[in-house]
Amino acid sequence: QVQFVESGGGLVQPGGSLRLSCAASGFTFSGYAMRWYRQAPGKERELVAHITGAGDSTRYADSVKGRFTIFRDNGKKTVYLQMNSLKPEDTAVYYCKALGKGDWGQGTQVTVSS
Repeated sequence: QVQFVESGGGLVQPGGSLRLSCAASGFTFSGYAMRWYRQAPGKERELVAHITGAGDSTRYADSVKGRFTIFRDNGKKTVYLQMNSLKPEDTAVYYCKALGKGDWGQGTQVTVSS
């Protein structure tokens, strides 16, 4: 059974940092690209970051480029999202998912507020 379990969210002040983690199971993790998405209240879910199976290529939404970094540990079957210089508009529920594999997890809430 394919599963994604996100963690690491919380309340942080503007300019702060958080590191999200996503533990995956039920499939050959290294064989799949992984993505982080987010969904803010009243908005559609949007793609934030993408990383290839080998971890050798990444892509980012323009809104987070230069502030967020996606990376993965294939031995631990975990993908991470390092978020720096957080802004109030980054407030959302963050989800991870393998490209073309499995259903959505429960997500982790990130709130950026003073």
